[in-house]
Amino acid sequence: MKFRFAIISDPHLAVPYTINLDHTRFSLVEIGISAIDTVFSHLEQLELDFLLIPGDLTQNGEPDNHSWLQQRLAALPFPVYVVPGNHDIPTLYSTKDSIGPQDFPSYYRSHGYSDSHQCYYTHEILPGVQLIGLNSNQFNEDGEQLGCLDEKQLTWLEQLLPQLKDQFIMMIVHHNVIEHLPGQANHPLGKRYMLDNASLLLDLLKNTGCRLIFTGHLHVQDIAYHNDIYEITTGSLVSYPHPYRIIEIERTSKGSINVNIESHRVDRVPGWKNLATMSRQLLGDRSFPFMVKLLITSPFEISMKEAEKLVPHLKYFWADISEGDNILDFPEFPTEIRHYFQKFGSVKPDGTLALIDNCVCLKL
Repeated sequence: MKFRFAIISDPHLAVPYTINLDHTRFSLVEIGISAIDTVFSHLEQLELDFLLIPGDLTQNGEPDNHSWLQQRLAALPFPVYVVPGNHDIPTLYSTKDSIGPQDFPSYYRSHGYSDSHQCYYTHEILPGVQLIGLNSNQFNEDGEQLGCLDEKQLTWLEQLLPQLKDQFIMMIVHHNVIEHLPGQANHPLGKRYMLDNASLLLDLLKNTGCRLIFTGHLHVQDIAYHNDIYEITTGSLVSYPHPYRIIEIERTSKGSINVNIESHRVDRVPGWKNLATMSRQLLGDRSFPFMVKLLITSPFEISMKEAEKLVPHLKYFWADISEGDNILDFPEFPTEIRHYFQKFGSVKPDGTLALIDNCVCLKL
């Protein structure tokens, strides 16, 4: 077994007349089409078996943006498999401005959704290689969007997994299943990026042979590990550092499996010759309100006055998190707060380095 594929996540694509500029968000929706065309030009030169896009394909579920992407994917020389993100189906029912969950499969019938009546699927993408695509976008009775798997989907998965015992299983879902940030599942600012019922999914995956989960949503480069499963989350194509990944998986002669991961970045698009520098600066400039919230909420709950003194030191904190493989330290901070932020760096619990977020060989 040997195959090669790519991952692009959270491209938030928008054709020009649909673009809604928001000067508070971290992403640069306006470069999305140029950025993805740049990536496609690179990927088309490679011998890829397929491409994965784990959600937030569009700016906010606009029909014209889904149509544009559908047509663009059809022109690629390799198969593409997608799942919806929270921005792709932002409302329970379709409106003139956005599609609903019931519409999503019809746009992507050639990209995993051969059954147009459900927003999840499984597909043998190569001999002996099975992909499971899940829909982590649900709605409560009030129409509020949730990040979880519904009961019907969990039942389907529970019945499916025993049938795949001889397959190499990979899973793609938008929301994070394993924590990528310290205390992410319980922190008020982090838990919205997590699957609410992640523990149920992880219980289902025990002893099934599924060792790889691919996610997005968080807009960071990070690889997390829990109970023999690696979760590889890929940063947003329209947020610093504008990454995408190329992955090669090979079974060795001894029967083990190597997962070789390369991370690449889009460093320029028309009108943005110094994209990395400009987008890093933008992310830093827009991070102030987020960093204040981080300091005044649990576990510290310090005063606004104290937070405003510390925040300037954290201007590029989220940019460094987004890059992955960074060591974080703020020696001017009080000891407890300093130690807290150190945990966001690429270190193991014992404090040793763990630079695995971008380029690494994982051994399964």
